[in-house]
Order: sequence, then structure tokens, then C-alpha cells
Amino acid sequence: MRVMAQMAMVMNLDKCIGCHTCSVTCKQAWTNRTGVEYVWFNNVETRPGQGYPRTYEDQGRWQGGWRLTRRGRLTLRAGGRLKKLATIFSNPLLPNISDYYEPWTYDYERLLTAPTQRDTPVARPKSLLSGRDMKVQWSANWDDDLGGSPELTVNDPILKQVSEKVRLEFEKTFMFYLPRICEHCLNPSCAASCPSGAIYKRTEDGIVLVDQDRCRGWRMCVTGCPYKKVYFNHRTGKAEKCTFCYPRIEVGIPTVCAETCVGRLRYIGVVLYDADRVLDAASTPDDQDLYMAQRSVFLDPDDPGVRREAERAGIPPDWVEAAQRSPVWALISKYQVALPLHPEYRTMPMVWYIPPLSPMVDALRDSGHDAEDERALFGAIDALRIPVEYLAELFTAGDPRPVRDVLARLGGMRAYMRDVNLGAPRRPQIAEAVGLTEDEIEDMYRLLALAKYDERYVIPSAHGEMHDRAGELEELACSLDYESGPGMGGSGPFGEMSGGSQPVAVENFYALKQRQTSDVFVDPGNSRRRVNLLNWDGKGAAEDVMPPRAATDGDREEL
Repeated sequence: MRVMAQMAMVMNLDKCIGCHTCSVTCKQAWTNRTGVEYVWFNNVETRPGQGYPRTYEDQGRWQGGWRLTRRGRLTLRAGGRLKKLATIFSNPLLPNISDYYEPWTYDYERLLTAPTQRDTPVARPKSLLSGRDMKVQWSANWDDDLGGSPELTVNDPILKQVSEKVRLEFEKTFMFYLPRICEHCLNPSCAASCPSGAIYKRTEDGIVLVDQDRCRGWRMCVTGCPYKKVYFNHRTGKAEKCTFCYPRIEVGIPTVCAETCVGRLRYIGVVLYDADRVLDAASTPDDQDLYMAQRSVFLDPDDPGVRREAERAGIPPDWVEAAQRSPVWALISKYQVALPLHPEYRTMPMVWYIPPLSPMVDALRDSGHDAEDERALFGAIDALRIPVEYLAELFTAGDPRPVRDVLARLGGMRAYMRDVNLGAPRRPQIAEAVGLTEDEIEDMYRLLALAKYDERYVIPSAHGEMHDRAGELEELACSLDYESGPGMGGSGPFGEMSGGSQPVAVENFYALKQRQTSDVFVDPGNSRRRVNLLNWDGKGAAEDVMPPRAATDGDREEL
């Protein structure tokens, strides 16, 4: 047993309202600059729909992820080293800008400078790539406006895999939102696809990052990622991807997308797993067994043997304690209501989802039934095969049984807790019917419906001794810190500005945590009173920058 720790996320799809606040805040934090105008590290897709980039789930076309050979060995779908060498200067398996969308802005200057005329001037859409007039035809959240319409669902790769009945009647059944970020997989195919070795998985927390110094822009990682969550910066010639907001994670603060989520649907925590079993689990012959195979890799942090091996592996005690309190571990392994996205890609994804129950509740209510009665809910799960089949294609490689079990637990929790909240006699048979105890149902209800901030985000702070490379924490910005890099610093290797990169010390991130969690502008105990107006959050007044206010008569009277 080789115990390792992984930061992971679970999203409760019943809570997502499709507001895209997570996407916008992530965009502002990480990709609000030239070269990545089309890039969304976090996006929210409407299902059914084509996704972003369009039809990214069609691996027959994009060749992402892994596949098993006849000998039972894992190999990249896009080919091994020889094929990569043959196509290294011309990789045909890449989405083009029309598959993502051509980013645009509007000619607002025309509205301000247009002369007096009979008609109101129009702000035409202008391409952010060419600067020319363009016709807006597609975007990252285009399905949000047309979700369920036949024009879009006919191109949904998931719908093409299920029955004709589903394709004809699905839009009458339900629609839901699916937020997506990088999966930070246990077996990342993007890292295996990179000829330069620029993509690596951090041993201390499992976050997958791109070393900008080593990246040579081959874009094989874009092909290799089946979720298409690696992007190419056309200005710097480098690959970029979701960083799981690692500077925030290292000081115990959740990711920007989770922090700003309106629906409070995201949970972040530590999962312990056996690294020696990852390859065997990813090599499971039957695609429909991959979900259970991945769950078998996760280790129980309350097991004394696991804690002993974790200590031997150098995992700090506070990380093990965080794994014991982890909401991700509870939702995946204890209550078994979270499922991985497309386990058949064999990347062992670490962003899991609680499938939506609300479509069935809405259907029952619309038909005049009691939507909270467990008999009606269980019957609806069995009868409404359309959503279960579709959800199974998303989360369990087409096997409807685990999805049905998850929906039954969620429905059982809903029915059981209605009796509790109304003061009716408790019915333990509901809990027994879904394989849970009464205490587990109440604990699961609290976690899904009432959990506070520190229960949804159990994130231990980073330890300097956990980093393999000397000075990694002392210079976290390193090659990311240039004008067009995610660090958005003042200099870089491409000549945007002169001068060397400024290292970012770990103390600066702890100062960031203090600033974001404090009720005052700066720490009152800081004698130097340093103020960074670029990061000012609007709390308090900058006394060292603004002149002191002259005392008034009213102030003197109070004194």
C-alpha cells in the first residue's frame, strides 16, 4: 500500500441554477487576458447539449483518454510515441476555434461617437481575434439559451448512444446544468501525452499543473485530454489549464469557483488513495466496472492501518484528520451518492457529481402525485428510464444500476426528512430500503442541505516539507508570473516588459488569506501598514494613502 493524498471536488447538480457566476469569477481570476479570450477553465453546460468545445465527448473523433489493448494494457487513444513523433508538427486531432467559439466584443465606441441621425446606432460584434465584424453563432454557454431543443440535442454525443425513444422524448423529460473544471485525474492522459513532460501531477495534493518553462506548445495534451480542459494560449504558445486555484488551496481557501458559487453546490476535501492500485483499477476490462474499481482505490482515513501507512508516507497528521472530516470522502464512499464523469475514459477523474433528482420530482408533481412520497419517488425512478439512461451514459459508462441506487438514496432522504421536519413518526424502513441507517440519512441531509462553510470546504494548509522541489513554495509564481501568464505579473520570457520576474513568497499567500477573511482593510497589528490598492476589496479606508480627515465640531463634541 502506497498512500497518497488528493484534493478533490464533488458537485451537487440538484443545486446548480446555471447562473455562470463560477465561470465569470474564474475567467476574471485566471483567463482575463490576451491569448486566452476563448478559454474557460470553468464552464457550465446545459444537458442535453453539445458541450464546450462542441461534441468533446465524441472520442471516436477526438481520440482523448485511454483504451485497453487486446493484451489488457493501457494505451493512449491518440497513439503512442511513434505516432506522436510522426504527427508532432501537424496534429489533426484538435478542436478549431469554431468548436470552442470565436470570442467577441462590441463596438461600443460607435455608440459614443456616432453623429446625430434618425436611427439609433448599433454596436456591432467584433472578433477579439481578428478585430473584424462577425456574426455571433456559438459560445461556451450557447446551449443555455436553447437547452433541449431538437437543433442542439441531435448533436449531443450522449443521446446518440441511447435509444430512439430517448432521443425523441428527452426534451419533454428534463434539463439540468453540468458545471465542469479540469478533473485533476489520478491517471491523467494529458500528462502522458505531453512530449516535453511539462504537465505534472503534484505529489503532495494531486493537482495537475503545466510547467510553463518546459511547455513547447506541441498541443498533444489538448488531444489527450478527453474532457478538453487543456487550452492553447495563442499569444505565448503555451498550454494552460485549470490550476484548482492552488495558491488559495495551499492556505486553506477554496477555489474561486467554489467560493463564489451561488447554489453552494461544491464540496472540496482530501481523499486518501492507494497509488499502487491506480493502474490496475484503470485497466479494469469492463467499462461499467470502472466506477466501482475507482472507488476501491480510495482508502478509509479512519482505518488505523491506513493512518499508519499515511504517516509512513510522510502525509502530515492534519491532512489525515482533514481526510477524516472530508465531505468528498463522505459523499463518494460513505453515503455513495457521488459519481465520476465518464469513467470509461480511464483517467480516474477526481471531480465527482451527485446526479439530479429534481426532474423526477417535477414530473411527479406535474402529474398530480405526491412528489415527496417515497413509494412514488421509487416508482418514478424505475419508470422514468429516459433520465436514468442518460445519466448513466454520463457517470457510469452506461450502467443504470448505480445511478438508480443514488437516486433512490436521494429520494429516500427527501421522504424521510419530510417526516422529521413535519414532526411525523419516523419511518426507519425508508432508510433500510436504500441501504442507510437513520443517522446516516440525517447526516447526509445536513451535508447536502445545511452544511456550513467549514463543513463544505475541509482544506488543510500546505506544508513546505511536502514539496519535492527546493524553493517551490518560496517562488510559486515562477514562470506563470508574466503579462500573459496566469500569474499576470509584470515581466516574462517573451519580451513584454523588461526586468526579471518577482518571486512570490509563501507569506504573501497567508497575507492574502488574512485580507480575504478579515473585516478590516489591513491587519491592525501590521506596523508597516502596507496597502495594495490593486487588490483592495473595498473594506475600510487606506489611511496611508488617503489624507486624514479633518475633525469636525461633531467629532469634538463626541470626544
